[in-house]
Amino acid sequence: MYHKLVVSVLALSISSIVSASSHREAPNITRLPTLDSTDFYAFNSYESGREAYVTLIANYIPLQDAYGGPNYFAMDPAAVYSIHIDNDGDAVEDLTFQFRFTNALPNNNQGVMLNIGDSGQTQSVAVPLKVVGGISAADQSAANFSESYTLSLVKGQQRFGNASKLNNLSTGQNTFHKPLDFIGTKTFGSEGEYVNYANLFVYEFGIPGCSGAGKVFAGQRKDPFVVNLGKTFDLVNYVPVEGDSAPGANDGGGFPGGITQSQSNDDLRFKNVTELAIEVPKSCITGSGNGTIGAWTTASLPQARILNPNATFSRPEINGGALTQVSRLGNPLVNELVIGLKDKDTFSASQPRNDGQFATYVTHPSLPELLNILFKDAVNATLGTSLTTLAPTNFPRNDLVTAFLTGFPGVNQLKTVTPSEMLRLNTGIPAKPVAEQSPFGVAGDDLAGFPNGRRPGDDVVDIALRVVMGRLCYPIPVNGEETELGLCEPSDASVGNVPFTDGAPVNATLMDDSFPYLAPPLPGSGVDTGAE
Repeated sequence: MYHKLVVSVLALSISSIVSASSHREAPNITRLPTLDSTDFYAFNSYESGREAYVTLIANYIPLQDAYGGPNYFAMDPAAVYSIHIDNDGDAVEDLTFQFRFTNALPNNNQGVMLNIGDSGQTQSVAVPLKVVGGISAADQSAANFSESYTLSLVKGQQRFGNASKLNNLSTGQNTFHKPLDFIGTKTFGSEGEYVNYANLFVYEFGIPGCSGAGKVFAGQRKDPFVVNLGKTFDLVNYVPVEGDSAPGANDGGGFPGGITQSQSNDDLRFKNVTELAIEVPKSCITGSGNGTIGAWTTASLPQARILNPNATFSRPEINGGALTQVSRLGNPLVNELVIGLKDKDTFSASQPRNDGQFATYVTHPSLPELLNILFKDAVNATLGTSLTTLAPTNFPRNDLVTAFLTGFPGVNQLKTVTPSEMLRLNTGIPAKPVAEQSPFGVAGDDLAGFPNGRRPGDDVVDIALRVVMGRLCYPIPVNGEETELGLCEPSDASVGNVPFTDGAPVNATLMDDSFPYLAPPLPGSGVDTGAE
């Protein structure tokens, strides 16, 4: 039973990473976009001088059009946004960092008021916009809206552990602030000026019982995920194999009719997202384990929400009752492409330690068979072959178990092995600088990358497509040498060595090389953001 559960839950992890990230992945979360976790990253910090730190990034509010005014993209003040860490392998959080947001208008929530009228008929009237003038790092007085938040640390299970609010070391208080979204270049000036403004909102915070300080940032960023979103969900409306002899070669020397790499294949290239990022000393989060951690993010709301029939800015509704989890994300795309539609909301509300309930969906992962149904006849006709199936035939899928659920011994396996869905990161494997990172992570001979955690520049779509179709049944490069993993055989995966891809490239150079790592957001006006 243990082995079967390991196989099934891991198949869940890998087969789901293949298409878009976890944007709008379950029916209920589509109604709660401010709580929709889009991507989660956990990696050893690769900023120079920060080698002793781990960065955890949870992105929320998907598919943000930069021009989405006049209210743009505030967080839900009734929600609790959490980043969980399991450091011993029992699939139960040992540490949880919680974000709670508060929205406010100036003048006791009355907002900026303008005197309208003359000749004794003047009235003070609230303005409709979130800014009434230019905003800069030096002068933010024209802001008509602000968001602040508290950051708490819970030691033990989130529901029952000991919680403490963390201090902003620049003020000595427990309040932090979030920058306004990048409304446009008239409001903020150039991108560089917005960057200077947003950098004011990177804070250091103290951690009880830890000698080092952490960093935190909450704010809008360019969505780092790249994916051929529309065509993928249109029954994979492209040939998902590299069409060039090598990515970017532009020679058509790959699979006949295969897709070739182009930024135009990225349907998220003009979208922003809201980033919640923390950077913490490794020594403060590894506990008594072996230095490998498991991590995931969740968002929760109070169980009851009663709408105010006379809604105001400060009181649009009343919320009460126990916190109820409505969003969950570890590895990307688990809920999107594996869990049955009737159980997607159940997965969003579940805990890693209870993942056995989803075993029936993933004992035999469906994605390889879907690709087989869609493409087998075309592949055989194109190549003149008679392959009986494109899908791997090694059941149970032990290759997926090792890659995404148990982890590789000595690489990213926790002290105790418990079947569960979460990112696993070995904090002892040194980070690689941007220039040395392979977007293919471990499969690209880069042990500091996915699935050993996940960095913003890791091409998890292509990695997962290849692994789910049997790449680990063939030798992979380890320290420069082709190595047999012994998890399955080439005969188990007829196309396991094929360069599957969605044609949307990503690499670390598209991001920043320092905290908070994700690139600055696109402005709502002033440059081409694809709005036309």
